[in-house]
Amino acid sequence: MKLIQDMEIKDKNEISEDANSRVYELGYLLVPTIAGENIPAVYGDLKDVITTNFKGEIISDEMPKQMTLAYSMLKVVSNVRSKFDSAYFGWVKFNMDPEQIVELKKHLDLDPNIIRFLIIKTVKENTIATKRFVERSRGVKRTFTVKKSDEALTPIDKEEVDKEIDALIAN
Repeated sequence: MKLIQDMEIKDKNEISEDANSRVYELGYLLVPTIAGENIPAVYGDLKDVITTNFKGEIISDEMPKQMTLAYSMLKVVSNVRSKFDSAYFGWVKFNMDPEQIVELKKHLDLDPNIIRFLIIKTVKENTIATKRFVERSRGVKRTFTVKKSDEALTPIDKEEVDKEIDALIAN
């Protein structure tokens, strides 16, 4: 009986910890001036900031990939304005205490490697849409198979086809 009570107390503690944290997703654009071989290091540093500095827990993430931007973006670093037409895009989904998000935002605002970022509240489940092919048709779906044969094709008699159609419509 005591074991069950201990488990219930532990479960309540886990629920209270989950109630204090929320799931967020950080989408970011890194400056394209970072060398390709240094992207994993910058990416790892960003994840370390979330987990170590702000006590977050990573749920899922994607390594930044280079992409062309739809429009040019400006970033001012050390009083120098830079214009970028491409960037490395990546994202991280994580659990974090809502009070820590403001501090994370301040930290990311000062990061010279990030052109722009967005932090949103989300859910823990995977929300990536998958392609589904749905066939919409009226009535019954019919499948026809065509067989190749060595037999000679017989010409279609239009009168017989019309009689069969009339018979089907009459029923």
